[in-house]
Amino acid sequence: RASGLTILFLAFATMMSAEPPGCKIRITSKGLDMLKYETQKFVEEELENITVPDLKGKEGGLQYTIQDVKIQELNLTYADLRFQPDVGLLFDIQNSSISLTFQRHILYWFLHDVGAINASADGVNIHVALYMTRDDSGRLKISNMSCDAAVAKMRAKFSGTLGKVYEFLASFLTTGMRFILNQQICPTLNHAGLVLINSLLDTVPVRQTVDKYVGIDYALLSDPVVTSSSLDMDFRGMFYVLENPNDTIVNYAAYPVVREYDRMVYLALSEYFFDSGMYAYYKAGVFSMQIANERMPKDLEMLLRTTYFGTIMMLNPALMEAPISLELEVSTAPRCVIKTSGATVAVTAVVTVMMLPAGQTPVQLSSMTMEAKLNAKVSMKGTPTSMYLYTFQFILYFYGHMGLTLQPSVSDRTKKGVQIPLPEGMDFIEEVVEYHNGFIIIGANLHFTKGLREVIESNRQYMPSNSTLAP
Repeated sequence: RASGLTILFLAFATMMSAEPPGCKIRITSKGLDMLKYETQKFVEEELENITVPDLKGKEGGLQYTIQDVKIQELNLTYADLRFQPDVGLLFDIQNSSISLTFQRHILYWFLHDVGAINASADGVNIHVALYMTRDDSGRLKISNMSCDAAVAKMRAKFSGTLGKVYEFLASFLTTGMRFILNQQICPTLNHAGLVLINSLLDTVPVRQTVDKYVGIDYALLSDPVVTSSSLDMDFRGMFYVLENPNDTIVNYAAYPVVREYDRMVYLALSEYFFDSGMYAYYKAGVFSMQIANERMPKDLEMLLRTTYFGTIMMLNPALMEAPISLELEVSTAPRCVIKTSGATVAVTAVVTVMMLPAGQTPVQLSSMTMEAKLNAKVSMKGTPTSMYLYTFQFILYFYGHMGLTLQPSVSDRTKKGVQIPLPEGMDFIEEVVEYHNGFIIIGANLHFTKGLREVIESNRQYMPSNSTLAP
């Protein structure tokens, strides 16, 4: 009994100590269906590039050599890509065929013949399982693969002057060629998965610089959870200050829970995702500004001078000709609250008005603390290479309430947004945003702007030269 309680306590303690994700992504079976065509096309291209070694043999009075093997066409009658629970992905090819040609050199007793052979491999069945895990850097990887490939039968048609005579010897040649194909298919697909597809996964950001102030950590917190209908990935989803990456806030936000399967992909973001971003920019000193001299709009200057005319006259009438400034500084990191009714951001800022007499110490006219609770909006923007999430537009709203316009550098930064952790070449379309207590969920369909081959080839120049296959 005590042992059972101990196990329950340890399980509870482990669950409580686990870091909740700031960002969660679910890929559904519908999203996988979208990827199926690209996967099939990619596999076809890989198999077409199979390098087959020369085949030599001797059987009684027959000596033969097969060389210059070329795959002419693949007919993948049935190909399927699906989730394999607790493993990753499963790719199946059944009852397909391969057409190929090769050159023969045959010596049969005293007869010598050379010529081309047209052959077909029928009943091609390939079964590939890809094991998806988190690597040491927090990146999604194919850690291993299992592959079974079989060619049920081969047929060969001879050409040349003695073609008809040697057709009865075809069994020797086709048996050898079938053996070679069986041996070559899996190593080719293993390289495609463990090296080439992993290079595609390398385009998913893990720790990435957002701008000159902050970066974002998209490390996977655990291995992906794979069921028969989805693949779920929990990312840290934490912003940090580039100058001090360890200065972050603790994640006490709710655990994002995705229950839907109707769309191709779901992106869930907790309050922590936004809070860590606002904290990082706050610590970087971005949420402060001074408006004075040529940056001071004329209408704002007139408003301030009129408002504080009496104060200036009481302090020192000579200050009337001095420049006037307005300083605004967010005093604490803004906080985000997400409920089913929507999202709000609480901002507290200190507004200080001062006169700036030349060669003298600035004279403070007033200082006040302002608090605002602003409605926040999350939206997606697809580009040809990635997707961006608008996270800090609330700052624009806040300054707008003050009747101010942000300097272009801050405004442009908030408009740029943040890339989300999906491979290159994928865009969100038909997005729907849902608000829950403590997190938001963005459901969307996927649009591929680049094929798998195009993305892989564009990134091969960055692949390490010592890439090797896993044992």
